Amino acid sequence: MKKQRAEAISFANGGGRQTQKDPVLWNDWHVLARSSDLLPGTVLKVRLLDQDLVLWRGQDTQILAWDDRCPHRSVRLSRGTVVENTLICSYHGLVYDQTGRCIKVPAHPEYVPPPQACVLTYQVREQYGLVFVCLGQPEQTIVPFPEWEDPNYRTFLCGPYPCRTNGLRAIENFLDAAHFPFTHTGILGDPEKPTLENYEVTTDEQGVRLHNVRVWQPDPAGIGQADYVTYDYQVLRPLTAYLRKHMLDGQILTILDLVTPVKEDECISWMLFAVNYEIADEDARAFQETIILQDVANLESHHPQQLPLDMLTEFHIPCDRGSLAYRQWLKKLGLTYGVLF
Repeated sequence: MKKQRAEAISFANGGGRQTQKDPVLWNDWHVLARSSDLLPGTVLKVRLLDQDLVLWRGQDTQILAWDDRCPHRSVRLSRGTVVENTLICSYHGLVYDQTGRCIKVPAHPEYVPPPQACVLTYQVREQYGLVFVCLGQPEQTIVPFPEWEDPNYRTFLCGPYPCRTNGLRAIENFLDAAHFPFTHTGILGDPEKPTLENYEVTTDEQGVRLHNVRVWQPDPAGIGQADYVTYDYQVLRPLTAYLRKHMLDGQILTILDLVTPVKEDECISWMLFAVNYEIADEDARAFQETIILQDVANLESHHPQQLPLDMLTEFHIPCDRGSLAYRQWLKKLGLTYGVLF
Protein backbone atom coordinates (compact mmCIF):
# COMPACT_ATOMS: atom_id res chain seq x y z
CA MET A 1 0.00 0.00 0.00
CA LYS A 2 2.80 2.43 0.89
CA LYS A 3 4.56 1.67 -2.40
CA GLN A 4 1.37 2.32 -4.38
CA ARG A 5 0.87 5.65 -2.59
CA ALA A 6 4.49 6.68 -3.29
CA GLU A 7 4.05 5.82 -6.97
CA ALA A 8 0.83 7.85 -7.11
CA ILE A 9 2.55 10.87 -5.55
CA SER A 10 5.42 10.52 -8.01
CA PHE A 11 3.00 10.41 -10.96
CA ALA A 12 1.08 13.41 -9.66
CA ASN A 13 4.30 15.39 -9.51
CA GLY A 14 4.89 15.02 -13.20
CA GLY A 15 6.17 11.65 -14.29
CA GLY A 16 7.85 8.38 -13.56
CA ARG A 17 10.01 9.65 -10.74
CA GLN A 18 9.59 12.40 -8.21
CA THR A 19 12.08 15.21 -8.73
CA GLN A 20 14.29 15.99 -5.76
CA LYS A 21 13.84 19.67 -5.03
CA ASP A 22 17.07 21.64 -4.87
CA PRO A 23 16.27 24.66 -2.65
CA VAL A 24 18.99 26.79 -4.24
CA LEU A 25 17.42 26.57 -7.70
CA TRP A 26 13.83 25.94 -6.57
CA ASN A 27 13.76 29.32 -4.77
CA ASP A 28 15.35 31.30 -7.62
CA TRP A 29 13.81 33.02 -10.64
CA HIS A 30 14.08 31.37 -14.07
CA VAL A 31 13.12 32.61 -17.53
CA LEU A 32 10.46 30.57 -19.33
CA ALA A 33 9.34 32.77 -22.22
CA ARG A 34 9.36 36.18 -23.82
CA SER A 35 6.46 38.37 -22.71
CA SER A 36 5.59 38.73 -26.38
CA ASP A 37 5.12 34.94 -26.63
CA LEU A 38 2.05 35.24 -24.40
CA LEU A 39 -0.56 37.45 -25.97
CA PRO A 40 -3.97 37.49 -24.21
CA GLY A 41 -5.59 34.10 -24.70
CA THR A 42 -2.30 32.23 -25.19
CA VAL A 43 -1.54 28.87 -23.53
CA LEU A 44 2.10 27.73 -23.55
CA LYS A 45 3.59 24.41 -22.44
CA VAL A 46 7.03 24.76 -20.80
CA ARG A 47 9.36 22.75 -18.57
CA LEU A 48 11.54 23.83 -15.65
CA LEU A 49 13.70 21.69 -13.35
CA ASP A 50 11.98 18.54 -14.67
CA GLN A 51 8.54 20.00 -13.89
CA ASP A 52 5.90 20.37 -16.62
CA LEU A 53 4.26 23.79 -16.40
CA VAL A 54 1.65 25.73 -18.31
CA LEU A 55 1.90 29.49 -18.86
CA TRP A 56 -1.22 31.37 -19.88
CA ARG A 57 -2.44 34.92 -20.13
CA GLY A 58 -6.04 35.95 -19.62
CA GLN A 59 -7.78 38.93 -21.15
CA ASP A 60 -6.71 41.17 -18.25
CA THR A 61 -3.07 40.62 -19.42
CA GLN A 62 -1.89 38.84 -16.25
CA ILE A 63 0.47 35.92 -16.93
CA LEU A 64 0.02 32.81 -14.78
CA ALA A 65 2.24 29.77 -14.24
CA TRP A 66 0.65 26.51 -13.12
CA ASP A 67 1.43 22.83 -12.79
CA ASP A 68 0.54 21.36 -16.18
CA ARG A 69 -1.96 18.93 -14.71
CA CYS A 70 -5.71 19.04 -14.23
CA PRO A 71 -6.29 17.73 -10.67
CA HIS A 72 -9.46 15.94 -11.84
CA ARG A 73 -8.03 13.30 -14.24
CA SER A 74 -4.43 14.48 -14.62
CA VAL A 75 -4.50 15.54 -18.28
CA ARG A 76 -2.35 18.46 -19.39
CA LEU A 77 -3.88 21.88 -18.90
CA SER A 78 -1.61 23.16 -21.67
CA ARG A 79 -4.15 21.53 -24.02
CA GLY A 80 -6.80 23.82 -22.59
CA THR A 81 -8.41 27.04 -23.76
CA VAL A 82 -8.47 30.53 -22.28
CA VAL A 83 -11.90 32.15 -22.01
CA GLU A 84 -11.74 35.67 -20.59
CA ASN A 85 -9.74 35.15 -17.37
CA THR A 86 -10.25 31.41 -16.94
CA LEU A 87 -8.53 28.29 -18.25
CA ILE A 88 -10.79 25.46 -19.43
CA CYS A 89 -9.53 21.86 -19.37
CA SER A 90 -9.81 20.09 -22.73
CA TYR A 91 -10.99 16.79 -21.22
CA HIS A 92 -14.17 17.51 -19.25
CA GLY A 93 -14.46 21.26 -19.67
CA LEU A 94 -13.69 22.05 -16.04
CA VAL A 95 -13.17 25.78 -15.58
CA TYR A 96 -10.35 27.20 -13.43
CA ASP A 97 -10.12 30.81 -12.29
CA GLN A 98 -6.88 32.79 -11.95
CA THR A 99 -6.26 31.49 -8.43
CA GLY A 100 -6.19 27.94 -9.81
CA ARG A 101 -9.52 26.92 -8.25
CA CYS A 102 -12.09 24.94 -10.19
CA ILE A 103 -15.23 27.09 -10.38
CA LYS A 104 -17.38 25.14 -12.82
CA VAL A 105 -18.07 21.51 -13.72
CA PRO A 106 -20.19 21.41 -16.90
CA ALA A 107 -21.50 17.89 -16.23
CA HIS A 108 -22.97 19.09 -12.90
CA PRO A 109 -24.01 22.77 -13.09
CA GLU A 110 -25.00 22.91 -9.39
CA TYR A 111 -21.95 21.04 -8.12
CA VAL A 112 -19.55 22.92 -5.82
CA PRO A 113 -15.97 21.64 -6.41
CA PRO A 114 -14.10 20.55 -3.26
CA PRO A 115 -10.97 22.35 -1.97
CA GLN A 116 -8.65 19.83 -3.60
CA ALA A 117 -10.02 20.86 -7.01
CA CYS A 118 -7.22 23.39 -7.25
CA VAL A 119 -4.18 23.59 -9.53
CA LEU A 120 -0.71 24.07 -8.08
CA THR A 121 0.36 27.65 -8.94
CA TYR A 122 3.70 29.47 -9.03
CA GLN A 123 4.91 33.04 -8.75
CA VAL A 124 5.48 34.99 -11.97
CA ARG A 125 7.29 38.25 -12.74
CA GLU A 126 7.82 40.10 -16.02
CA GLN A 127 11.07 42.02 -16.50
CA TYR A 128 13.30 42.88 -19.48
CA GLY A 129 10.56 41.61 -21.80
CA LEU A 130 10.89 38.15 -20.25
CA VAL A 131 8.65 35.95 -18.10
CA PHE A 132 10.33 34.73 -14.89
CA VAL A 133 8.91 31.94 -12.73
CA CYS A 134 9.89 30.71 -9.26
CA LEU A 135 8.82 27.21 -8.22
CA GLY A 136 9.38 27.89 -4.52
CA GLN A 137 9.69 31.00 -2.38
CA PRO A 138 12.02 33.53 -4.02
CA GLU A 139 14.88 34.44 -1.73
CA GLN A 140 16.18 37.26 -3.95
CA THR A 141 14.89 39.65 -6.58
CA ILE A 142 15.49 39.11 -10.29
CA VAL A 143 19.12 39.92 -11.11
CA PRO A 144 19.54 43.58 -12.13
CA PHE A 145 20.93 44.58 -15.53
CA PRO A 146 21.60 48.34 -15.17
CA GLU A 147 22.40 48.87 -18.85
CA TRP A 148 18.83 47.93 -19.80
CA GLU A 149 17.56 51.36 -18.71
CA ASP A 150 20.76 53.33 -19.41
CA PRO A 151 20.30 55.72 -22.37
CA ASN A 152 24.01 55.41 -23.19
CA TYR A 153 23.49 51.80 -24.29
CA ARG A 154 21.59 50.10 -27.08
CA THR A 155 19.96 46.92 -25.79
CA PHE A 156 18.85 43.67 -27.39
CA LEU A 157 17.08 40.57 -26.17
CA CYS A 158 18.84 37.56 -27.69
CA GLY A 159 17.60 33.99 -27.62
CA PRO A 160 16.17 31.61 -26.71
CA TYR A 161 19.12 29.31 -27.37
CA PRO A 162 18.21 25.70 -26.46
CA CYS A 163 21.03 23.24 -25.87
CA ARG A 164 21.12 19.59 -24.79
CA THR A 165 23.58 20.28 -22.03
CA ASN A 166 23.68 20.90 -18.30
CA GLY A 167 22.96 24.54 -17.45
CA LEU A 168 25.92 24.73 -15.08
CA ARG A 169 28.21 23.56 -17.90
CA ALA A 170 26.75 26.36 -20.03
CA ILE A 171 27.59 28.98 -17.39
CA GLU A 172 31.10 27.59 -16.98
CA ASN A 173 31.56 27.83 -20.75
CA PHE A 174 30.38 31.46 -20.60
CA LEU A 175 33.23 32.19 -18.15
CA ASP A 176 35.89 30.34 -20.14
CA ALA A 177 38.00 32.59 -22.39
CA ALA A 178 40.58 29.85 -23.11
CA HIS A 179 38.25 28.16 -25.64
CA PHE A 180 37.86 31.31 -27.76
CA PRO A 181 40.78 30.70 -30.19
CA PHE A 182 39.61 27.17 -31.01
CA THR A 183 35.82 27.36 -30.89
CA HIS A 184 35.34 30.94 -32.09
CA THR A 185 38.25 31.18 -34.52
CA GLY A 186 38.33 34.39 -36.51
CA ILE A 187 35.82 36.14 -34.23
CA LEU A 188 36.69 35.87 -30.55
CA GLY A 189 40.07 34.18 -30.92
CA ASP A 190 43.04 33.19 -33.05
CA PRO A 191 44.82 29.80 -32.68
CA GLU A 192 48.10 31.64 -33.36
CA LYS A 193 47.46 33.85 -30.31
CA PRO A 194 45.98 31.49 -27.69
CA THR A 195 47.80 32.86 -24.63
CA LEU A 196 45.52 33.80 -21.77
CA GLU A 197 47.15 36.18 -19.33
CA ASN A 198 46.79 35.80 -15.57
CA TYR A 199 43.62 37.25 -14.13
CA GLU A 200 42.15 37.78 -10.68
CA VAL A 201 39.32 35.84 -9.07
CA THR A 202 37.35 36.85 -5.99
CA THR A 203 34.44 35.15 -4.24
CA ASP A 204 32.10 36.68 -1.66
CA GLU A 205 28.44 36.57 -0.62
CA GLN A 206 27.50 38.21 -3.93
CA GLY A 207 29.03 35.43 -6.03
CA VAL A 208 32.21 34.91 -8.10
CA ARG A 209 34.08 37.62 -10.01
CA LEU A 210 36.77 37.29 -12.66
CA HIS A 211 38.78 40.49 -13.18
CA ASN A 212 40.95 41.62 -16.10
CA VAL A 213 40.67 38.59 -18.40
CA ARG A 214 42.72 39.87 -21.37
CA VAL A 215 42.63 38.17 -24.79
CA TRP A 216 43.26 38.92 -28.48
CA GLN A 217 40.16 38.90 -30.68
CA PRO A 218 39.87 39.34 -34.47
CA ASP A 219 36.31 40.73 -34.30
CA PRO A 220 35.30 41.38 -30.67
CA ALA A 221 32.41 43.76 -31.38
CA GLY A 222 30.94 42.20 -34.49
CA ILE A 223 32.08 45.14 -36.63
CA GLY A 224 35.29 43.65 -38.06
CA GLN A 225 37.93 45.46 -35.97
CA ALA A 226 40.62 43.37 -34.21
CA ASP A 227 41.79 44.28 -30.73
CA TYR A 228 43.07 43.10 -27.38
CA VAL A 229 40.03 43.15 -25.12
CA THR A 230 39.48 42.85 -21.39
CA TYR A 231 36.61 40.94 -19.79
CA ASP A 232 35.18 41.27 -16.31
CA TYR A 233 32.77 38.50 -15.30
CA GLN A 234 30.35 38.08 -12.42
CA VAL A 235 28.44 34.92 -11.49
CA LEU A 236 25.46 36.32 -9.62
CA ARG A 237 23.36 33.17 -9.24
CA PRO A 238 24.19 29.53 -10.03
CA LEU A 239 22.63 29.94 -13.50
CA THR A 240 23.04 33.67 -14.07
CA ALA A 241 26.26 35.36 -15.17
CA TYR A 242 27.26 38.80 -16.42
CA LEU A 243 30.17 39.95 -18.55
CA ARG A 244 31.49 43.37 -19.40
CA LYS A 245 33.91 43.55 -22.34
CA HIS A 246 36.15 46.60 -22.79
CA MET A 247 37.38 47.21 -26.33
CA LEU A 248 39.16 49.76 -28.50
CA ASP A 249 38.13 53.45 -28.28
CA GLY A 250 35.99 52.96 -25.19
CA GLN A 251 33.60 50.49 -26.80
CA ILE A 252 31.79 48.36 -24.22
CA LEU A 253 29.69 45.24 -24.68
CA THR A 254 27.80 43.70 -21.76
CA ILE A 255 25.74 40.51 -21.53
CA LEU A 256 23.52 39.10 -18.81
CA ASP A 257 23.27 35.35 -19.44
CA LEU A 258 20.15 33.78 -17.94
CA VAL A 259 20.23 29.99 -18.22
CA THR A 260 17.00 28.06 -17.68
CA PRO A 261 17.43 24.47 -16.38
CA VAL A 262 14.85 22.49 -18.36
CA LYS A 263 16.29 19.29 -16.92
CA GLU A 264 19.72 18.11 -15.82
CA ASP A 265 20.98 17.65 -19.38
CA GLU A 266 18.99 20.33 -21.18
CA CYS A 267 18.90 24.09 -20.83
CA ILE A 268 17.90 27.30 -22.60
CA SER A 269 19.99 30.48 -22.61
CA TRP A 270 18.40 33.91 -22.77
CA MET A 271 20.78 36.85 -23.14
CA LEU A 272 20.34 40.53 -22.48
CA PHE A 273 22.86 42.29 -24.71
CA ALA A 274 23.92 45.97 -24.40
CA VAL A 275 26.49 48.03 -26.34
CA ASN A 276 27.59 51.67 -26.31
CA TYR A 277 28.43 51.74 -30.03
CA GLU A 278 26.47 51.63 -33.26
CA ILE A 279 25.45 48.25 -34.61
CA ALA A 280 22.23 47.24 -36.35
CA ASP A 281 19.80 45.14 -34.33
CA GLU A 282 19.90 42.27 -36.80
CA ASP A 283 23.72 42.34 -36.87
CA ALA A 284 23.97 42.25 -33.08
CA ARG A 285 21.61 39.28 -32.84
CA ALA A 286 23.30 37.47 -35.73
CA PHE A 287 26.71 37.99 -34.08
CA GLN A 288 25.51 36.51 -30.79
CA GLU A 289 23.71 33.61 -32.46
CA THR A 290 26.88 32.72 -34.38
CA ILE A 291 28.85 32.53 -31.12
CA ILE A 292 26.20 30.42 -29.38
CA LEU A 293 25.88 27.95 -32.26
CA GLN A 294 29.65 27.47 -32.31
CA ASP A 295 29.50 26.44 -28.64
CA VAL A 296 26.73 23.87 -29.01
CA ALA A 297 28.73 20.89 -30.30
CA ASN A 298 31.20 21.01 -27.41
CA LEU A 299 28.54 21.67 -24.78
CA GLU A 300 26.42 18.74 -25.94
CA SER A 301 29.43 16.41 -25.93
CA HIS A 302 30.22 16.70 -22.19
CA HIS A 303 30.47 13.32 -20.49
CA PRO A 304 29.33 13.32 -17.80
CA GLN A 305 26.87 16.13 -18.36
CA GLN A 306 26.67 16.90 -14.64
CA LEU A 307 29.22 19.40 -13.35
CA PRO A 308 31.75 17.70 -11.03
CA LEU A 309 32.19 19.44 -7.69
CA ASP A 310 34.79 16.86 -6.69
CA MET A 311 37.93 18.64 -7.91
CA LEU A 312 39.63 15.33 -8.78
CA THR A 313 37.09 14.15 -11.38
CA GLU A 314 38.63 16.42 -14.04
CA PHE A 315 42.13 17.89 -14.12
CA HIS A 316 42.65 21.64 -14.23
CA ILE A 317 45.09 24.11 -15.78
CA PRO A 318 46.05 27.56 -14.44
CA CYS A 319 43.52 29.50 -16.53
CA ASP A 320 40.71 27.38 -15.01
CA ARG A 321 40.89 29.34 -11.76
CA GLY A 322 37.59 31.06 -12.60
CA SER A 323 35.69 27.82 -13.17
CA LEU A 324 37.28 26.28 -10.08
CA ALA A 325 36.04 29.20 -7.99
CA TYR A 326 32.60 28.74 -9.53
CA ARG A 327 32.51 25.05 -8.62
CA GLN A 328 33.72 25.74 -5.10
CA TRP A 329 31.04 28.41 -4.69
CA LEU A 330 28.30 26.04 -5.90
CA LYS A 331 29.47 23.45 -3.41
CA LYS A 332 29.40 26.01 -0.61
CA LEU A 333 25.84 26.99 -1.58
CA GLY A 334 24.82 23.35 -1.18
CA LEU A 335 23.67 22.90 -4.77
CA THR A 336 22.59 19.33 -5.55
CA TYR A 337 20.83 19.55 -8.94
CA GLY A 338 22.96 18.92 -12.01
CA VAL A 339 26.19 18.24 -10.12
CA LEU A 340 28.42 15.30 -9.19
CA PHE A 341 30.18 15.04 -5.84
